[in-house]
Amino acid sequence: MESPQGNSSSDDNLDELLITHTPDKKSDFTSSIPTSRLERLLRDRELRKSNKFSSFNEELRDSNGDLDANEPYLSDGERVYKEEDFVEGSTPVRQRLLVVANRLPVSAIRKGEDSWTLDVSVGGLVSALLGINEFEARWIGWAGVNVPDEVGQRSLTKALAEKRCIPVFLDEEIVHQYYNGYCNNILWPLFHYLGLPQEDRLATTRSFQSQFAAYKIANQMFADVVNEHYREGDVVWCHDYHLMFLPKCLKEHNSKMKVGWFLHTPFPSSEIHRTLPSRSELLRSVLAADLVGFHTYDYARHFVSACTRILGLEGTPDGVEDQGKLTRVAAFPIGIDSDRFVRALELPQVKDHIKELEERFAGRKVMLGVDRLDMIKGIPQKILAFEKFLEENPIWCDKVVLVQIAVPTRTDVPEYQKLSSQVHEIVGRINGRFGSLTSVPIHHLDRSLDFHALCALYAVTDVALVTSLRDGMNLVSYEFVACQAVKKGVLILSEFAGAAQSLGAGAILVNPWNVTEVAASIGYALTMPPDEREKRHRHNFTHITTHTSQEWAETFVSELNDTVVEAQLRTRQIPPLLPTGEAVDHYMCSNNRLLILGFNATLTEPVDTQGRRIDQFKEMELNLHPDLKEPLKKLCDDPKTTVIVLSGSDRNVLDENFGEYNLWLAAEHGMFLRLTSGDWMTTMPENLNMDWVDSVKHVFEYFTERTPRSHFELRETSLVWNYKYADVEFGKLQSKDLLQHLWTGPISNASVDVVQGARSVEVRAVGVTKGAAIDRILGEIVHYNAVKTPIDYVLCIGHFLPKDEDIYTFFEPELPVGPPPTTRGKIANSLNRFTPNSPGMSAFCRKAPPVPLPGPDKRANSFLGNGNWWSRMREKMTVHEGSSVLDLKGENYFSCAVGRKRSNARYLLGSSAEVVSLLKELADCQL
Repeated sequence: MESPQGNSSSDDNLDELLITHTPDKKSDFTSSIPTSRLERLLRDRELRKSNKFSSFNEELRDSNGDLDANEPYLSDGERVYKEEDFVEGSTPVRQRLLVVANRLPVSAIRKGEDSWTLDVSVGGLVSALLGINEFEARWIGWAGVNVPDEVGQRSLTKALAEKRCIPVFLDEEIVHQYYNGYCNNILWPLFHYLGLPQEDRLATTRSFQSQFAAYKIANQMFADVVNEHYREGDVVWCHDYHLMFLPKCLKEHNSKMKVGWFLHTPFPSSEIHRTLPSRSELLRSVLAADLVGFHTYDYARHFVSACTRILGLEGTPDGVEDQGKLTRVAAFPIGIDSDRFVRALELPQVKDHIKELEERFAGRKVMLGVDRLDMIKGIPQKILAFEKFLEENPIWCDKVVLVQIAVPTRTDVPEYQKLSSQVHEIVGRINGRFGSLTSVPIHHLDRSLDFHALCALYAVTDVALVTSLRDGMNLVSYEFVACQAVKKGVLILSEFAGAAQSLGAGAILVNPWNVTEVAASIGYALTMPPDEREKRHRHNFTHITTHTSQEWAETFVSELNDTVVEAQLRTRQIPPLLPTGEAVDHYMCSNNRLLILGFNATLTEPVDTQGRRIDQFKEMELNLHPDLKEPLKKLCDDPKTTVIVLSGSDRNVLDENFGEYNLWLAAEHGMFLRLTSGDWMTTMPENLNMDWVDSVKHVFEYFTERTPRSHFELRETSLVWNYKYADVEFGKLQSKDLLQHLWTGPISNASVDVVQGARSVEVRAVGVTKGAAIDRILGEIVHYNAVKTPIDYVLCIGHFLPKDEDIYTFFEPELPVGPPPTTRGKIANSLNRFTPNSPGMSAFCRKAPPVPLPGPDKRANSFLGNGNWWSRMREKMTVHEGSSVLDLKGENYFSCAVGRKRSNARYLLGSSAEVVSLLKELADCQL
């Protein structure tokens, strides 16, 4: 998916490249340009399969079916990829993948001033990316060693380059505060539901700020290295909780960079995450990525829930949306390189290990546990469950053995030392109770095993016992299944491990805290019939061989590339930012200007929300932005400028905020109008049927009582129920229930519109919109001789609901749907309805006679769809009233949506602060 220069191509070029490089037998699949995201992903999947098939055939032809003796292989038969494998010209240029993780896949040991020894690590992420041919991978991370001198840094950088690794040099203090402090003492326990440090560790809590500061500094250091080596078109893949700030740092440097972030641990529920002091900053930083990945849907769901409940953002089926910017959130269960384990079983040294173990445990069933010695692995619970099984089934005492491998970690931490002592105490007690002179029921090893010994142990195991109390994935279960082609052993798996989502059908799922349940599962596994073991194993083996680590990595990067394509397609439909200079220049050159301004979230003062925590009291009290008082007064006093504040709020709110200014106030979506020096008048049709109000009010009152922190507003033409401050999920459920009550009861036959906002439900009389009102408002302004000459400049700014965005299209009724931004500047010639040659200003200023309204019964039927009375009425009014005042050219019309990305407006303004800045510039033009 690269252009020949290695740059990311557009979606059109992408189609061409895919078609060009696809084998003939797949040409039918790629001959047409994909029209949907699913089609693009399916075609990408087929292309990967085709490339693998072609690559495999080439290897067979080159080696005549045998492994090339000159090619380097690991002892288990896995090929070692060399730097020359990726020299340009030898293979097609591939997209570069920058993998950014806290640790590099190699450990560095210094042998001299400029000499280093590098040991390759083996882990889930390393094996996932090892052998991927679709991308040219580069690793960026910390080498695990402090290198303060420049000579050492240069020599280590050179040595790591041969392994395709790029180091990030962190000093000891940063490592202590960032890695040992914030990552391991704060984030890791919290993400595994262990909570923040309690009263006995207040020192850690006090040092939180310094640790968090070091965390941000370290993330910026990673970002600096990425920016240094980044080339246009590269994919940057950030990994784990160590680098939650990295997506934000990268996007701030280059907004077009393709950035993905993946978490390898659980993500806790929002109630757990919200206890973190830096909760909002971390979430917003991760949301800067294009794609956020998790091992299971549960973790993804928790992340979206945290963003909606803590940040107040909108969760969608695709991810999290913030003012039109979508961060895709999805589950990508990681796998293993299953072929590596299958091949290993055929190696002589592994067969020797198997033979030795079978002789050692002859006549006994073997149970196996392989874990890090960690609080979340549930080792004590596992051993206690095994003890419970022996108590209830004494006949098995000499017929089963539990081999527990507990790899030591963080041996300098008191909690881990305490856990180690606890495990040893339990093992000693059980072995003393159920053991004999010749055998013991538990073999406990406080060390790791090499790859060949581990494969042999997997192969001789009858029952694997994985009892994690909380685990991101746990690939031990996958490795066990991969080595069970002969034994067809049984997997007992904790339901709190991520692997339970993938292997749950073939495994026996247990609650590790319930030792009785685990003990019963052990008995069932040991006595399971062979045919059932076969079926369970076949199911799990099929999964791990088809959902490999390589497939996981390729799928994630493929989704990331497509997410960027989707974002580009959405961006084409998003209006551009307002060209402020152009708007001001045209304002200065015009003779009669009309400013139509919304109020809420447009002219209101910002609410200081710490971390987006909602302050309901302040937000509900709408006040004019203090910085707008002077510029607004200047604009209102300009004889060439007419200002209209058009809002859904009631009249009292507008009176309180704008009573001292010389402007027009249009309340309740324009249904009530007054010049601030005059009285309120109504612009709505006479005899409008409002019989539905009382019944809708009763429904709103009922749901307000049963939904804490919700409220409703009773206006003369509408009722609004707002649940913005209520619990997000509960508010959504209540709104659905409320709508069901409305449609089946009070408004089933009423002439009303139901307008659903982000977190509100509004019931209005039919036709109550800002666009429907603006024509009549202009007519009233003309009638009161407030406009002496034709309007040749219109600026319309607001944070309006989609229902009310018809005000934007009122001034350009022929606005195309979803055009490129360049076409939004064109306006229909039909707007130039007033010309200097028109027959006299008397007709221009004369109030047209009122349009007769139909009777109530006839109007109600029209509202129900038997006619289009409102449109016909508006057309008659348009000919005589408001729109006749316009002498508007396309370049003098500026419509701006505030804080919304998808809008019918021509342009966007990010916030009320930008509105303040614009109006200040316009006011300065009066000088």
